[in-house]
Amino acid sequence: KDLSKILSNSFFHCYVLCWLPRGYGKKSGRSKKWREMLKLPPVSQCSELKHSIEKDYSSLCDRQPIGRLLFRQFCDTKRHLKWCIEFLDAVTEYEVAADEDRRNCGLKTQLFAYYNVTKLYNCIKSFSRIVQNYLSGEPFEEYQESSYFSRFLQWKWLERQPVTKNTFRHYRVLGKGGFGEVCACQVRATGKMYACKKLEKKRIKKRKGEAMALNEKRILEKVHSRFVVSLSYTYETKDSLCLVLTIMNGGDLKFHIYNLGNPGFDEQRAIFYAAELCCGLEDLQRERIVYRDLKPENILLDDHGHIRISDLGLAVEIPEGETTRGRVGTVGYMAPEVINNENYTFSPDWWGLGCLIYEMIQGHSPFRKFKEKVKRDEVERRATKDTEEYSEKFSEDAKSICRMLLTKNPNQRLGCKGDGAAGVKGHPVFKNINFKRLEANMLDPPFCPDPRAIYCKDVLDIDQFSTVKGVYLDTTDDTFYSQFVTGCVSIPWQNEMIESECFKDINESENGENMALDRKEKTRQALPKSKRGFFYRLLVRGVRV
Repeated sequence: KDLSKILSNSFFHCYVLCWLPRGYGKKSGRSKKWREMLKLPPVSQCSELKHSIEKDYSSLCDRQPIGRLLFRQFCDTKRHLKWCIEFLDAVTEYEVAADEDRRNCGLKTQLFAYYNVTKLYNCIKSFSRIVQNYLSGEPFEEYQESSYFSRFLQWKWLERQPVTKNTFRHYRVLGKGGFGEVCACQVRATGKMYACKKLEKKRIKKRKGEAMALNEKRILEKVHSRFVVSLSYTYETKDSLCLVLTIMNGGDLKFHIYNLGNPGFDEQRAIFYAAELCCGLEDLQRERIVYRDLKPENILLDDHGHIRISDLGLAVEIPEGETTRGRVGTVGYMAPEVINNENYTFSPDWWGLGCLIYEMIQGHSPFRKFKEKVKRDEVERRATKDTEEYSEKFSEDAKSICRMLLTKNPNQRLGCKGDGAAGVKGHPVFKNINFKRLEANMLDPPFCPDPRAIYCKDVLDIDQFSTVKGVYLDTTDDTFYSQFVTGCVSIPWQNEMIESECFKDINESENGENMALDRKEKTRQALPKSKRGFFYRLLVRGVRV
């Protein structure tokens, strides 16, 4: 009965289902002129870029996806470098393997026959750092003189080209933000779907929201986490500033908690989402960012059932050694230290996680029941004075983590005693969660959204913004716009090129007009056959790196 409401078969919904693909196929959705849109420049055109780009190994060969791929292709042409890459891959394979599979993965079984597993792993981790240091030296310098690095510069040049509304196809309105509508859009060149958050220029100016909008943009640009909505592009039109973000077709947690059957989730599902939220908060805190607005409406599901934190409008970056303050957030989810306008760092987010776990299991927030009519002052009094109540829906471990996260004193709260996210992850409620595999996207969610369903309001039910009157835009606003509109965001854009296979197709089709790959580099050296495993050759026989 509840599902039938979502699957209502209006003409418009059918139209949307036809034209808003769930994700994108390897080549579906590309414009007929996609090659022209992604045409690489001649290498000579990238000479200035070669001298101006920061020569940082970690950024160019690890964090940037296209740079990482091309550096690996370069290493494939040299036997000793290929062995280094194989070793690093094997260490990664071991780290994300299930406990019962570790003996059979990349760290070869003959090593475990002679060494203590933990000591061996620690030794290998130390050696992997040595290998990384080696690769960042002379091999990195050689790579910068190779045709592979020239190809990287061509892609970097393309990445830095201007972005306009014509970069995208634009579809239906999905919802509303604070300064304008959110609609679906699709990159013409790759076919990838996104959500476009439009910030109306006049509405921003009327509300003096320039600093808030720029803060959200900069934080989104800085954070690269599979558990936080990602910013891929920024551009402007005559009337709006636009943020192009990860599209999340599965709806928000509030919808799922209250609109599908009895309120709340089974504990297994709630704890899985809590684990992903913990990872997202850890990624934010790694960048010194406190989110300050954890609530079900801001947690979105993707096509596969994984969650991401969205709407970073209230997030703020806290410099090392400093604190912040401010009574911001949503009533019913604000921590006592926020309500009391005290200084804090990341403690409000761990309180918010406690509120979410409680609500996901119980079916209402800890200090206000669903649709309960109660004044703000009373909700804040409950949050600062009352102790939350637990029903039979909670296991002992679930009660324990909620109580530890909803501790009134932030200095005694779980996650705030110096151990941060590691302390939260170590709670017994997560005993069945392998966080390494979760962070590598190797665990299946307990719920997968129905691909036929539309987990958002009908377009006719979304309230329209009124026209902003009495506000005029002039040249004094241009400085703000120039800071906001910066085009492609490097890591998400490169990921899009790889996932859509545009990177692969263009590299294979490029001829000598732009860059002829060095035949000597392109031809891989044959590796000598050996009956011994790779790690035996590397560690026992002492391959020199």
